[in-house]
Amino acid sequence: MKLVLASVAASLVAGSALAGGYTAPVEQPPVVVPVVAPADPSDWTGFYAGAQYGTGSFELSGDGTDLSPDMDAYGVHAGYQHDFGTFVLGGELDYNRLDIDDIEDKGDMTRLRARAGYDMGRFMPYVTLGVAKLDADTGVYDISETDVTYGIGGDFKVNERFTIGAEYSKQDFSDVDGIDGLDLDTDLVQLRAAFRF
Repeated sequence: MKLVLASVAASLVAGSALAGGYTAPVEQPPVVVPVVAPADPSDWTGFYAGAQYGTGSFELSGDGTDLSPDMDAYGVHAGYQHDFGTFVLGGELDYNRLDIDDIEDKGDMTRLRARAGYDMGRFMPYVTLGVAKLDADTGVYDISETDVTYGIGGDFKVNERFTIGAEYSKQDFSDVDGIDGLDLDTDLVQLRAAFRF
């Protein structure tokens, strides 16, 4: 009797299980997460302006003169550059006040330069080439000359708005004060800081 009851119960359970038929498992569609490209952190395009300070030499030689005092230079700069992906090209105008040792009056130097840099992300090494105008009164010569300037440097992005950097530049002036053979060579090592717009 017990065997019969167990058989009936088993057949009822099996019948109710088969009554609904086969149900395939539900597959969830894959979740598609949109990919948002981050802003390029190495874009150097835009205007910038800042200040610089450094030291260098002021070497006046020829016409029986041999002066080589040290000098400090401080001033402001502004420019624009465009990032082409790997290379960065731009232009810059700067003004430097020159405090030359052993010369009572301070001098002035204004430069207009092209800049060509290499985009390495947050760091950009560059070279410069342009013209410089220097005015200084040595007591013997009243110098007011325009000639070539060139240099190398590097800027580092502290963040997207602020950069710091260092630069070495050289200025060569020939036939100073209209005197054949009187040459003035200046070089500067400067620290720079700029705000990017």
